[in-house]
Amino acid sequence: MKAVVCSEIGLPDKLRLEGDWPEPEVGASDVLIDVKAAGINFPDVLMIQGKYQFQQDLPYVPGGECAGVVSAVGADVTRFSVGDEVVTFGGSGAFCEKMSAPESVVYPKPEGLNFAEAAGVSINYFTSYYALKQRAELKEGETLLVLGAGGGVGITAVEIGKLMGAHVIAAASSEEKLQLARDVGADECINYSESNLKDAIKGLTGGRGADVVYDPVGGDYSEMALRGTAWKGRFLVIGFAAGPIPKIPLNLVLLKGCSIVGVFWGASIGFEPEVNEANIAELWDHFESGRLKPLIADRFSLDQYEQAFNALIERKARGKVILDIASA
Repeated sequence: MKAVVCSEIGLPDKLRLEGDWPEPEVGASDVLIDVKAAGINFPDVLMIQGKYQFQQDLPYVPGGECAGVVSAVGADVTRFSVGDEVVTFGGSGAFCEKMSAPESVVYPKPEGLNFAEAAGVSINYFTSYYALKQRAELKEGETLLVLGAGGGVGITAVEIGKLMGAHVIAAASSEEKLQLARDVGADECINYSESNLKDAIKGLTGGRGADVVYDPVGGDYSEMALRGTAWKGRFLVIGFAAGPIPKIPLNLVLLKGCSIVGVFWGASIGFEPEVNEANIAELWDHFESGRLKPLIADRFSLDQYEQAFNALIERKARGKVILDIASA
């Protein structure tokens, strides 16, 4: 089968598209999926460079989430049958024509979403929902500031924040990305490539600051956003798309009485599986009712994998980045 393969650590130019990669084995509790579309996430970018919290043994097929159709099931599988439309997530294995996944991380595809939309729901939506509901305990009427609001994970935070009744301020590096945030409900916007982020936050909140900051960007923007946080605000650490991990002066936390809260949704599954399952059930209801609708602006064919990775690396992505595997 065709598969994008990482055989050596490095940038996307080190990846290779193989035409005869062996099909995955199907264990007794596994589901074999004919992949229709797969989502690219920042952890995939870090993993191929050896910079993620854990590393796959080489060679391996990158890709942490996909949507497709069940083509085979293991002997112990009870929830799925051949022909079912599903989504799944994991550490790797999605950027290919067939993926084997444990039944425990496979879910029915939300009705009303096509394969490209469904391929991108797992990691970004699961992260943002867990971040805003469990970690921030975001309340109706509070002000939510979302950094990187035009990117894949940021756009879901804007959308979910509005669904939860927050006043959402979207911050991004271009007017094009900010327009995407407006399209999913952002109330106000900040272009932080053209204005001082802290001053802009204060100006939009009457000097009070944001109750919750959602930060998947890091770098120089984190401290400025923290300085724009309200008394008893919650600063959510999602990731570091800008590259550098910020060094925050802790006196700011003391002076503002605020909290810096780590968000590691992937690890939370092991510690709080029942919370994760409840969140997924709620998200599926939102998808099927149309209250949430994934925004797919950047789509690439499987042989355009390098451009797809670079859309994230160069921070040019608008919404979710998707690989169309079915067209391979």
